[in-house]
Amino acid sequence: MGFTMGLNLLLLLAMVATNILSLYHLSTTMITTKPTTTITNNNPPVPDHLLRQLQTIRATINHLTRHHPTTQSTPTTTSTAPPDLLLYTQLSPIASACRHHPDLLHQYMNYTPFSTCPTLSSAAAEPLILRGCHPLPRRRCFSPTPKTQSPSLPTNPFSPVPENSILWANYKCKNLDCYNPDLGFDLKKEKARFLGSKSDLDLPISQLMDIAKKAKSVVRLALDIGGGTGTFAAQMKQENVTVVTTTMSLGAPYSEVAALRGLVPLHLPLQQRLPVFDGVLDLVRCGRAVNRWIPAQALEFLLYDVDRVLRGGGFLWVDRFFSKEVDLEKVYGPLIGKLGYKKVKWAVGKKTDPSGVKNGEVYLTALLQKPVSR
Repeated sequence: MGFTMGLNLLLLLAMVATNILSLYHLSTTMITTKPTTTITNNNPPVPDHLLRQLQTIRATINHLTRHHPTTQSTPTTTSTAPPDLLLYTQLSPIASACRHHPDLLHQYMNYTPFSTCPTLSSAAAEPLILRGCHPLPRRRCFSPTPKTQSPSLPTNPFSPVPENSILWANYKCKNLDCYNPDLGFDLKKEKARFLGSKSDLDLPISQLMDIAKKAKSVVRLALDIGGGTGTFAAQMKQENVTVVTTTMSLGAPYSEVAALRGLVPLHLPLQQRLPVFDGVLDLVRCGRAVNRWIPAQALEFLLYDVDRVLRGGGFLWVDRFFSKEVDLEKVYGPLIGKLGYKKVKWAVGKKTDPSGVKNGEVYLTALLQKPVSR
């Protein structure tokens, strides 16, 4: 009996030692190998079984640390992952940034399958998206709907929207009058937007369409990035132009109001790749959401993604981008210039509100045309 236990212990130690030596050999081989200008065969190729052992070890470590809370999130839930989250990860991968916020992710996926999605669960969606956890995992619960809804919806995008069709439990305000009219919820005020010009910073739709016509270009399909309640899409609808609006419902029902107006809201953060195929859009407008608060590198990726979806000869409209004047000259101007687009319009004006005066900020409105061919 004692001899058998001793033999088993010896075999276990030998196996562990072999794995450690294999991992050490592979690691030292990979670290000490330096690139040279001359191709040599002094180092033997790494055996396949060592690569498989290393992959197994790494997979085990990832499995053990996958749901471990980091210092970026304050633990508010148990470390046990919700069953549907574990099930979903077996079916499809989730965004890598999700693992940095396990508590929010667990809150989002903590629901009873085949029942109504809890309000607390759904409330975690936008915080996760803004932290890079996008696309979110799919869920097997039913989206809640308002208890009372209007029997009819407006066909005119500037008609009042039925407020009882909005889930107000998600917001502090309980009606649209509660919000600042400049946020896009006053549809009477919105009806005049993009139609007139009060300064060089404005680009009326009529002028935009004339510019496209003179350039022998056509505007049929467009994307409005950060378009709020979709007023640009509503105005372009009168011109028989199809516009899809990207928006987030940050403290206000932007997406719901855009949809109630008969417009298409894409629930999409600025850091996410645009869900459009290459070279198919005639126009991309960057609205209020695109400004100096975006890190320069993130803005650069956004601009090049815009270039990806624009067809040759298409237009990029940067609408009232604001930043410090010195940053526009040294950072953002050169950044936009890297695209190599033709400057159809480039207007800079002072930002005259208290914040703009204090920080020396300016607005930029630019209409740029992508080269027909590269």
